[in-house]
Amino acid sequence: MALVQIENISKIYKTGDVEVAALSNINLSIEKSAFVSFVGPSGSGKTTMLNMIGCLDKPSSGQILVDGKQVGSFDRKQRAAFRGDVVGFIFQSFNLFPVLTAYENIEYPLVMIKNEPVEKRKEMILSVLDSVGMLNQKDKFPDQLSGGQKQRIAVARALVTQPKLVMADEPTANLDKASSINVIRLMRDMKDKFGTTFIFSTHDPRIMEEAEITHTLVDGKLS
Repeated sequence: MALVQIENISKIYKTGDVEVAALSNINLSIEKSAFVSFVGPSGSGKTTMLNMIGCLDKPSSGQILVDGKQVGSFDRKQRAAFRGDVVGFIFQSFNLFPVLTAYENIEYPLVMIKNEPVEKRKEMILSVLDSVGMLNQKDKFPDQLSGGQKQRIAVARALVTQPKLVMADEPTANLDKASSINVIRLMRDMKDKFGTTFIFSTHDPRIMEEAEITHTLVDGKLS
């Protein structure tokens, strides 16, 4: 069974009397432990697609199944609970708390979402820090880290709750060429190590080449 099954979804945004179709009649499936990219120009629907799959938003019509659950029919509270259990997120702007160390940034979802005890948290955090090659940077604050190092911490934070699915919207947009390739290959290595499904968006041809499967969106439609 596919981890993600999308059946004829559309997303319409309304501003007054104006309607804009961000996604139109999308059908696709994504298997477990896949490494999938969505590509296309700005405004093509990439972010909207990731928001639908990641349960940050819901479709106007159609059905989305993630891990066997019909998430498109979830209310706001149900979506939040499902994200905490199943989905991790990596952001292009890192979204690290500047007053927390790398260790504490990774610890945050374990406290706020999983409510794990201290010793269990420590074990999980040190393990994932080691996996992303940042164990020796655990006590540094974000402003003491390079862009590539910050994104490695963001990858670790997304993985520490052991999600089945990680969503990454333009994860290399704020990185230089070398750091971009390193981060996307790190994500792929983590997919291989943990069996996690990664879904990311990009407009960078170098990053597109790293995906196992690529879906192209143009004007809200798969092309």
